[in-house]
Amino acid sequence: MPAQAADIPGTDQIVMSPNVQHVANVPKPASIAATINTDIAFQGDYAYVGNYGGFSIYDIKNPKKATVVSSVVCPGSQMDVSVYGNLLFASVDSSRNNDSCASTSQPASVKESWEGIRIFDVSDKANPKYIKSVETACGSHTHTLVPDKRHGNVYLYVSSYNPSASFPDCQPPHDKISIVKVPLWNPTAASVVDTPVVFPDGGNETQPNLLLKTSGCHDITVYAEKGIAAGACMGDGVLFDIRNPEAPVVTARVTDPNFAFWHSATFNNEGTKVVFTDELGGGGQATCNEATGPTRGADAIYDIVRGQMVFKNYFKIPRYQADSENCVAHNGSLIPVKGRDIMVQAWYQGGASIWDFTDSAHPVEIGYFERGPASEGSGGFWSAYYYNGYIYASDFNKGFDVIKINDRLTDPAKKVKVDRLNTQTQASYRERGHGGGWFWGDEDD
Repeated sequence: MPAQAADIPGTDQIVMSPNVQHVANVPKPASIAATINTDIAFQGDYAYVGNYGGFSIYDIKNPKKATVVSSVVCPGSQMDVSVYGNLLFASVDSSRNNDSCASTSQPASVKESWEGIRIFDVSDKANPKYIKSVETACGSHTHTLVPDKRHGNVYLYVSSYNPSASFPDCQPPHDKISIVKVPLWNPTAASVVDTPVVFPDGGNETQPNLLLKTSGCHDITVYAEKGIAAGACMGDGVLFDIRNPEAPVVTARVTDPNFAFWHSATFNNEGTKVVFTDELGGGGQATCNEATGPTRGADAIYDIVRGQMVFKNYFKIPRYQADSENCVAHNGSLIPVKGRDIMVQAWYQGGASIWDFTDSAHPVEIGYFERGPASEGSGGFWSAYYYNGYIYASDFNKGFDVIKINDRLTDPAKKVKVDRLNTQTQASYRERGHGGGWFWGDEDD
């Protein structure tokens, strides 16, 4: 699919490659329809979709007839979500006057303001209960769940940034993350157990085209069974050793003059590659056009060689978007195919791209789904993830989309079944014994 200035679809018009099918769309619940959808987590037959105004739970047992089970109004962006057993964790990175779901916006310059992690009991899907909050320095833009099955805990690696001398709880240089420990037998005892410094030297602060100077991380992806993590940290990309989950250690670090904002990371199944995304323009600009070019607002593919990252190439969707469409690399996940490295990824108004990076130096798009310029102005897919045979995507405005790809390269993934998917918490997929398909290593958590 060579890049070309193809015709732009009409307003809200759906277009897709021949191997992609639009299965369903579920509009946002009325209670949070005025605020945008964000990230997605999965467990069992349910999808949990964050929203600046709260979150919703969808029954996806029959993906063709996905339905809203409940919607929780609890404002505070971004509501990045993860789920583990009966617990849902949500990130709040907008300063509030208190930690309740009735809170209102309040400047971070007020010492009593709150932002951080909210914890909900979702054992009753129709009636989630807010049970605990944990305040964290500079709030929680995103968080990453790190399982510790041996000791009955989960850890949350909390990423946040934007410090200011005028913010009592978010002081410069803030070159750190917060680690929240959650005892699963007593989640209301959750607390911050450490705030390790990631960048003792301050990180990348001098590169001229940075969206923001490094002052912490935007997102972290962990691969706990391999004892590694990848941090997308504003001006830097890093690898961590997380064999001691309470004391992650930076083991490798890279910068790239083409990257304006290191946004997120994905390992391949073997843990021998890592893909970083560059959120050029912060997600609000049109960067998927000829003027921006193929190496900015893109993915960067690195092979991991003897613990160090070796750059191989960039990937960017080859379909030019209108100059009115916010479009840039955003959240995605692996499609689990033995012997191949394939991802599905959201690109805001660039839609969802399915692409193959098995050959790190020659990545290629193999399928896509997108809508034409949004009638609302800004919009598009925040996240697009593969889960048990389908692709699920959260659209800013249009709601929750279910998509399917039928392709010889991805069809083997349909055999993979998983009980839970928090995309930034990677686990390996491997073959079952005695002839039964494939599964994720985290299946029996």
